[in-house]
Amino acid sequence: MTDTVLSSATREVAIGFGRPFVMIGERINPTGRKLLAEEMKAGDFSRVEADAIAQVEAGAQMLDVNAGIPLADEPALLARAIQLVQSVTDVPLSIDSSIVAALEAGLAVYQGKPLVNSVTGEDEVLERVLPLVARHGAAVVAISNDDTGISEDPDVRFEVARKIVERAADHGIPAADVVVDPLVMPIGAMGTAGQQVFALVRRLREELKVNTTCGASNVSFGLPNRHAVTGTFISMAIAHGMTSAIMSPLHAEVKTAVQAADVLAGHDGDCAAWIRAHRDPESAAGRECRTAGRRRRLPARHTPPNP
Repeated sequence: MTDTVLSSATREVAIGFGRPFVMIGERINPTGRKLLAEEMKAGDFSRVEADAIAQVEAGAQMLDVNAGIPLADEPALLARAIQLVQSVTDVPLSIDSSIVAALEAGLAVYQGKPLVNSVTGEDEVLERVLPLVARHGAAVVAISNDDTGISEDPDVRFEVARKIVERAADHGIPAADVVVDPLVMPIGAMGTAGQQVFALVRRLREELKVNTTCGASNVSFGLPNRHAVTGTFISMAIAHGMTSAIMSPLHAEVKTAVQAADVLAGHDGDCAAWIRAHRDPESAAGRECRTAGRRRRLPARHTPPNP
């Protein structure tokens, strides 16, 4: 059993096989959010605070924090965002940047064990990011592309992931602390995108024994009713072994798909989380659910036949 254990100052979250799927809130990211980018650059973090609280209240067990704004001081912005988010929520964070200096700044102020998002398969990137991850005792997202780009061949992406896992081990980072992103492409542009990810996730679980994540909303980019596509994609990915995703828990159809997939995959014992989320405790149906749950836990009784 492989568990990737992340923590804040007061709370632990485990990503693992057989465990409930971990929703990593995606909203604290100025990419494509012009107003958020302008506010953060001007020193206004009120929207960051509101997004953090809203996502946790909606069920996110972790939050991804990104401060990538062109021509801004990303290290300073990322460090400030992390401190703010940790002051208003207790969930572990994913520190998200492609700039090593920003990762260093974020790790310097982080309380707990974070997920570093991310490292790719280029040798130069590996030698800059992995020592930093090891020094801070963090876990890391391994993105399965390298200096040749994103291959359309799942076997090539798998070998990039294997390389990162092996190189991480050279730096003392165990496979349990490497969460592989198999890279989700827009299904509207690549008709086999879903099938590729499902096959990769299965191999990553069975052969490398690592946990997986992805930017789930990428799959539905450009499509109408995209949240239905994203939710269905995640539920199918869970069936193939995916253990987490960077996603929005604020869309009911996506969140419900995750919860239902956890039930059907056997990750929600006695459907307890599903029942808590979806029943009115005072309704007749709610009373019936509680009664049924108690009956399941009662020992079987022998009833003698009628004389």
